Amino acid sequence: MLHKQAPLGRGAGVLLPVASLPSAHGIGTFGEEAYRFVDFLQAAGQRYWQVLPLGPTSYGDSPYQSFSAFAGNPYFIDLDTFVEEGLLTPEEVNAPDWGNNPEFVDYAKIYQNRFAVLHKAFQRSNFRQSADYRTFCSSNEEWLDDYSLYMAIKMHFGAHEWLKWPEDIRMNEPKAVEGFRLLLQDEIDFWKFCQYQFFRQWYKLKAYANVRGVRIIGDIPIYVSLDSADVWRHPSLFQLDKQRRPTAVSGVPPDNFSATGQLWGNPLYHWEHMEQDGFAWWKKRMAFSAKLYDIVRIDHFIGMVRYYAIPYGEPTAMYGEWRHSPGEALVRAISSVMGDSHIIAEDLGCVVPEVYQLRDEAGYPGMKILQFAFNDTSKNGNLPCHYTANSVVYSGTHDNETLKGFFAHQPRRALHFACDYLHVKKREHLPAACICAAYESVADTAMIQMQDLLGLGNEARTNYPATIGNNWRWRLQRGQVTEALAVQLHDLCELYARLPEAASTDQPKKGPSAEKVPETEKIQKSSNDKI
Repeated sequence: MLHKQAPLGRGAGVLLPVASLPSAHGIGTFGEEAYRFVDFLQAAGQRYWQVLPLGPTSYGDSPYQSFSAFAGNPYFIDLDTFVEEGLLTPEEVNAPDWGNNPEFVDYAKIYQNRFAVLHKAFQRSNFRQSADYRTFCSSNEEWLDDYSLYMAIKMHFGAHEWLKWPEDIRMNEPKAVEGFRLLLQDEIDFWKFCQYQFFRQWYKLKAYANVRGVRIIGDIPIYVSLDSADVWRHPSLFQLDKQRRPTAVSGVPPDNFSATGQLWGNPLYHWEHMEQDGFAWWKKRMAFSAKLYDIVRIDHFIGMVRYYAIPYGEPTAMYGEWRHSPGEALVRAISSVMGDSHIIAEDLGCVVPEVYQLRDEAGYPGMKILQFAFNDTSKNGNLPCHYTANSVVYSGTHDNETLKGFFAHQPRRALHFACDYLHVKKREHLPAACICAAYESVADTAMIQMQDLLGLGNEARTNYPATIGNNWRWRLQRGQVTEALAVQLHDLCELYARLPEAASTDQPKKGPSAEKVPETEKIQKSSNDKI
């Protein structure tokens, strides 16, 4: 019998990646704008801030393909904090070209400039003398040593993935490993310094949010990247051949996102080996995530019951096969280490009854997506009339269009059904009506993308699945998050009983209206219409 997780409780939140926060240095960080965003969430009566995975990104810049299942992304380290601490000068952090368009992240320029600036802070810091740093290293040595060594060797070989390294170090021969530890000691220390600063800043930000009644929803990919310290140092945990190349890789079969499926390319777990030690690696990963976040969304929860295996080398995901995963045994192991943290199961896609059964037995809330609801049939399970309390409703996720972009191209029949269901007469009112429908639904948790709260179109979309090149780039602009928006969200939370208890008597002052908030006006009008 599984230990059943307690419900999340009724509330609302905003989905906004850390990378999408405003900043003067090309990408969102744990700096001042992150704290301002927390203040906005508190004023808006929000219980949750959902972020995407925080790991260091590799080719393609996807947060779902990381060099480590444990490490943090050095891009998110706030450089202005280093200025305050005397490790950098304002001129040094402002001199690099961080990109000339504040609406989008220019990852090429971030990659070219960020590490040089971090190296300057590293060289001037006396972090090695810090008792806090030594405690951090000893507490995290099991993953930190492997990751820092991996990144140092990777940079030594021109940033190539480990499969392209010389055979002795690629195969983890002890003599080669120790040789590189000695050769690259200073570079290893640099990567440890980056992790120390990342977690130091993140936990400070998280504590600030928690004190203000805002809980962090984190996101972990079910798989790890082939180009990662985890696969290189722990090959027995994955389905690899004798030369440590994958025998099969991850993905999903053809679906609404892609006619040829999605070829993710991650190595697959060797579940039999993992089960032999009681899923020790998974326990460590989830216990670590439970400290990092208040709530952990497990991406592709379906993979805990069954997984899609694509032969290594296939150009698409069309010719894979479904195989069984450990299911209940794995979930039992994970639940045993979560403490007070909660789990959300991303149960979208090709779902079999066993997935729902396992989710319900564990007490994990599943997900509902409003964009999937309006296919002109009242039997669609994503319609609010079919929700159960223990679920999380999203306007859309990072993989979806914005609401405005979605409704802009729907066929007439679907639009007519959506207007009838949401009690509006015009297509342009549907995005705001969707937000109100999420808030008034029985689902315990309502999560809305920041882009949808701002009424933005697909120019602000976060990700186009099965594509590489223009994803994960959208950024919030200074001034877009207004007091007027906070007031209107607070009103919705109050109207639909989603206010945190402490916030119910602490409504933000109604300041002057923003210069241009057409979508928030629609949200307010739509809620009044429903009264």
